[in-house]
Order: sequence, then structure tokens, then C-alpha cells
Amino acid sequence: MHIILLHNRDHDLLEDDPGREAREDVVRVAAALAEALNRGDTLAEPLAIEGDRLDFVDTLRRRQPDLVVNLCESLAADSRGEMAVPCLLDALGLAYTGSSALSLGLALHKPKAKEVLTARGVSTPGFRVVARLEDALAVDLPWPLMVKPAREDASVGITWDSVVHDRASLVRACDAVLREFHQPALVEQFIPGREIYVPLLGNQPRQPLPLTEIHFGRTFEERPNIVSYTAKWEPESAEYRDTTSGPCRADASLEARCVQVAMEAFAALDCQDYGRVDLRVSPEGVPYVIDINPNCDLHPTAGFAKAASAAGMDYPALAARLVEVALERAHGHPAHRRKGQGAPRRADSKDRNLLAAGG
Repeated sequence: MHIILLHNRDHDLLEDDPGREAREDVVRVAAALAEALNRGDTLAEPLAIEGDRLDFVDTLRRRQPDLVVNLCESLAADSRGEMAVPCLLDALGLAYTGSSALSLGLALHKPKAKEVLTARGVSTPGFRVVARLEDALAVDLPWPLMVKPAREDASVGITWDSVVHDRASLVRACDAVLREFHQPALVEQFIPGREIYVPLLGNQPRQPLPLTEIHFGRTFEERPNIVSYTAKWEPESAEYRDTTSGPCRADASLEARCVQVAMEAFAALDCQDYGRVDLRVSPEGVPYVIDINPNCDLHPTAGFAKAASAAGMDYPALAARLVEVALERAHGHPAHRRKGQGAPRRADSKDRNLLAAGG
């Protein structure tokens, strides 16, 4: 089987990129998955999309892999490009892992995702969208509030100052988003309590992996208990050191409620194959969806792989299962594929050079 791991390589494209560390991580994920999948008669090769270049399309058309592992989270350092990749793969007739363009686009556009969740009766914090700074003066939600960019992920744009308790700090936080990210700010009710993640794997049936919870250490005693960009991506910081992911210790009733809400949210956006739903659980035990991650981090040290390990799957087994799930959805059985699809296991030297160069 020939697998191409398609990923963005655009972390050094912008001189001042507020999401640089998150974009750089995708390169490491592709390398780790390639190592895990290169076993037996499987050839797995990373293929980078360099900036806004589209020559990867010709490479894919020529190579016709049995499966594309889609790890792309942006194009040309713009998160909105994430949804373009499945469209191109669909046009090429290639099977790929993960959700469709529509689902990725909805998940990235957080206000639209929340509108869908609300319409489907899935609990999510109340929200408003601030497209102009004066809109912040009309926000009528109860304090405290959380302010974040409307179409970013991986905690991009989230700091301790994102949690606000009065109008003046709300205006400052919205102004920071509008100026730095050139997009609207999402303002939502901040839910105090626990932060619990529900990893999901498979389609029919879709199964939850063991739930994980974020544990906040002493650094957060006088600060909001949130996973900021610093806490997620900057290992030298106190926020990072005092933000740990571990098993969720919840009673059966709370765990069942969390799984149900996560399943409903994932289905509402028509996500598929794998992903993670992030919840805040109020002191009263009510789970609220704060984010849906259909293209979540698959690094061996990230939460999804840790949850799989807790379920008895080591990293190579998880990588193999991701491939199986995608092929089952695309062709009905992991061993089945369309006649004529795919390429010889070993690429010729010309194509291998193109793959290594990302072209």
C-alpha cells in the first residue's frame, strides 16, 4: 500500500506569525506517522505543501496513492486554506483521512459551528461576534467572558487576558484580536470548572477513547484555568509546565454526559474518522462544547495518542487504525480500493526526489 502524508510547511512563511509553533508541529506529526506506518508492504511518505504552491496536486495525480493522510491545517499560513485541501483531494478522486471540506470549514469558523450546535440543541456557551470594535459595547452576556479569534485553532490568540470581567477589558481583548488577526472576535460566556476532552475514533460505529482532562498547577492559582497558546506551545514557560493532560477522573454519569454531548457535536458538523471535542464542565456538572477539532494533533505525545494508548493502542496501532477507518469509509473495507487506483509500492527516483522536496 502506498500512503502519502500531506501536510503544510508554512511555519517560516511570515515574519511575525502568531501561530508559528502550531504550524511547525505538523511537520513533526507527518514524520512520526510516516515512521509508524512504514511497515511490511506499506510505503508511507510525507509530502509538504510549501506556502501557497499547488504543484503538490500534480505529484498526487501522478503518484495516485492508495490513501492520503491529510494533516494540512493551513495554506500559506492562513488557517482558512485548511478546507481547500479536501476539495482538491475529492477532485482528484483520492481517498483521504479525516473530515470533509464542509466539516473542516464549519469547525474552523467558530461562530458558524456554534450556530449549528445551538440549532441542534447541543450545549455550548452563549456567544456574540465582534466584527468592529464598537460591537463590543453591545455585548450583553453575563460576566466573565472569553475572547478569541473567530477562525483559528490550536489556542492561537488565547492568553490569560482573553478572560475578561468588565467592559473595558472586553474592549481591549477584542481590539487585540481585530488588530493582530484581522478577523472578528468570538466572545462567549466563560464556563468556570473542569476542561475535559473527548477523543473520537471511527464512523460506524464511532467510539470514544478514554477521556482526558487538563490539570492546572500552581501557576494558575490566581489566573484563569485555560489552555492559552503559551501553555500549549511554549515549553520554557511556567504556563506550559503547569498545564498537564491526564486521565479524566469522572463518575460514570458525568462521563456518559460528556460522551453524549461530544458525539452530538461531532455529528452536528458531520465530522468523520477521528477528532476531539473539547468541553468545559460547569460546577453543576453540565458539559459545554467549547471547540470541535476534526483535524486534531496526532503527535505521539499529544492527547489523542495518549488516549489511544490508554485504550491499549500503541502509536503504530493507532496509525494503522486511522488508515483502516478511512479506507473502510471510502471503499467499504480496508483491503478494497477502486480498480486501477494506487501506484507501485516503490516510487521511482524522480518522484521520490519530488516527495522529499515537497513538490
